[in-house]
Amino acid sequence: MRVIHTSDWHLGRTFHGHSTDAHLELVLSALVAQVTEHGVDAVVVAGDVFDSSTPKAEAFTMLNRVIAEIRAAGAEVVLTSGNHDGPARLGHMAGFAAFGGVHIRTDLARLAEPVLLEDAHGPVAIYGLPYIHPEFLRATFADFTGSTHEHALSFAMGLVRDDATARRAGSPTLRTVVASHCFAAGVEATTEDSGRTEERDITRGGLNLVPIEVFAGVDYVALGHIHGRQTLSESVRYSGAPLRFSFGERSSAKGVWLVELDQAGLALVEWLELPTPRAAVRIEGTLDELLTEDAHPEAVDAWVEAILTDDQLPREAMRRLQTRYPHAVTLAHRPATRHDHGEATYATRVEGKSDSLVIDEFLAFVRNGQGPTAEETALLHEALEAIDAKESLR
Repeated sequence: MRVIHTSDWHLGRTFHGHSTDAHLELVLSALVAQVTEHGVDAVVVAGDVFDSSTPKAEAFTMLNRVIAEIRAAGAEVVLTSGNHDGPARLGHMAGFAAFGGVHIRTDLARLAEPVLLEDAHGPVAIYGLPYIHPEFLRATFADFTGSTHEHALSFAMGLVRDDATARRAGSPTLRTVVASHCFAAGVEATTEDSGRTEERDITRGGLNLVPIEVFAGVDYVALGHIHGRQTLSESVRYSGAPLRFSFGERSSAKGVWLVELDQAGLALVEWLELPTPRAAVRIEGTLDELLTEDAHPEAVDAWVEAILTDDQLPREAMRRLQTRYPHAVTLAHRPATRHDHGEATYATRVEGKSDSLVIDEFLAFVRNGQGPTAEETALLHEALEAIDAKESLR
């Protein structure tokens, strides 16, 4: 049996305020093509189908269209809710959808209820675990008293293993797949440009660390939540998001895992690349440098994060940048010349200095080296004299 492992579609998300809908449509269409090309039997989406618990209508329309295309390509679909999804909204009509080969798992009471598929070797049980918050699990199961996500996933996996054991009594060749949306131990929190994955906030959503040993006894574990591809063990992996949703992901590969199960269990895991509709690029320099004709040709059609090193932030910097880089969406000002006062206190730095000198140094500091102009100096001198005159009358 062949299964595609994907996650974190985040339908409806924007890239710094700009819609990603058209790009996500292109990428998910490529995923559908992979289903056809590789004869995939099931597509597992491990949480964060939507970017919001109240997704816009267009996000539902896109989801319906993509799922219909996957089903037309011959694969069943297993969707689980992540910490971004609204379980009730995503799971609405789940019972009806199951008749069409679309299996939505958002109900904590159904943790041990797998989607059962068949191949030449017998049954494959896919357990779709929705995002499990310990508080909600306590409300669902009276015998669960834990308080962490490790406790919650351990409890859920206990139910899964008990169910799988019972099923193997009648089907010894049963193979098992678990989909879970969590933050697993062993994930690399790396710096940018390392060729690996940088997350904006690797524990975003309040997810606690879950040791991968919690998932022992399963043929394959399809994880979601981390937006970059990660391999925690041969059988425990993150697929990452199919599209770049932040500049922190600009180095991470985008794609899906193709998982093949044979009679004995996990036989093969292969990475399938997905297209990148628009790259994410960081450029740095003075505004004049960035606007030269041959500067950063790779950024002209990319999402651009610009860092300006001018001593003073130029007027209308973003508008001028966008004349060359139309998809520039963020701008930071980090002057090359910086003033370091060490550990000296303000009182120490101004001790013995005249008021005019203190003002001159302050202006130079906030302007990165440029003090007051002659006109400003005259105005300041006039103001200080007026203050002195007023003080002398008291």
